[in-house]
Amino acid sequence: MTASKFYIPSLDGIRTIAFLIVFLSHAGGDKIFPGPFGVTVFFFLSGYLITTLLRREYEQNQFINLKHFFLRRFLRIWPVFYLVLFVASTLTLIGVLEGEIQLPGFLSQALHYYNYYATFAGGYGVAPGSGVYWSLAVEEHFYCLFPFLYISLLKMRVSPKRQMLIIWGICLAILIWRCFLVFGMGAGENRIIFLSDTRIDSILFGCALAVNGNPVLDTPYGSDRLWKYFVLPAGITVIILSFICDSSEFESTVRYTIQGLALHGLFIAAIRFPDWGVFQILNWNWMRFIGLLSYSLYLVHHTVIKAVYLYLPQIYVALQGVISMLISLILAYAMYRYIELPCGKLRKQLSSSSS
Repeated sequence: MTASKFYIPSLDGIRTIAFLIVFLSHAGGDKIFPGPFGVTVFFFLSGYLITTLLRREYEQNQFINLKHFFLRRFLRIWPVFYLVLFVASTLTLIGVLEGEIQLPGFLSQALHYYNYYATFAGGYGVAPGSGVYWSLAVEEHFYCLFPFLYISLLKMRVSPKRQMLIIWGICLAILIWRCFLVFGMGAGENRIIFLSDTRIDSILFGCALAVNGNPVLDTPYGSDRLWKYFVLPAGITVIILSFICDSSEFESTVRYTIQGLALHGLFIAAIRFPDWGVFQILNWNWMRFIGLLSYSLYLVHHTVIKAVYLYLPQIYVALQGVISMLISLILAYAMYRYIELPCGKLRKQLSSSSS
């Protein structure tokens, strides 16, 4: 299978579901839709996909080209990232959007440390709706470090199973760190939610799935019935239960770990059985299409929601949400068509040259 034809079923549909959870939360449905869980799904998916691609490159070439890896990441993330940042900040400066731009806040987003700025300095002086940049900062920090760990494990010829156990060990260490911060240091919720050192395990769980038991690279284990009728329902049940407990200590410590473990089963089932039951929805054309736009949608949607609320305060919240979604889709499609697609072609050329 060539790099240009490599496609993992259901992932675009999962992106769509994750984005819709975040959007509906920001659009006024935060009491029903758990926006932070949508971000957790994005984190898991990112870790799984990027590590799968790194693993494929190594298995094909016995080598990972780090220069090409970072160039591909930059081409994927930075063009739209900086376009949305500069346009939203400019519109705020000239008064089209409500708010104030301050240099420290702007620089924290432009230089990828907004999650720390928002936690320790209040996050002031940024464009309305651009608070979502905290999660991009977590991912940038993670991918500045993880490839070196993964390459080191490969060079030491650590088996896939031990790679997975090592990654899970790091996840356990992060859980212990969160517990220490919450129970020993009295850390607040924002300290846990936004900072890289307490959230990168959500990405690592996806990496663990990619290195061992990967549903697209490894021989399937367990019967289809086991995954469909036991592991999948168990995973869904665990995730639902994780929302029922309203203890702030639980939310800030164990919840992320429980959700990361439960997502393993959901991802494996969704990828292995794309034509089965409800998973067919994930592979409908419109679901896949929105999934393709999900990155640009994620960056623009909250700013659009804030703008619609500002200029159309008299209409129902539900209608504001519909208008916000339509505007976000139009903007995201334009960015996908004229920025992401051309950059994607360059990324494919880099992938081909690495083969």
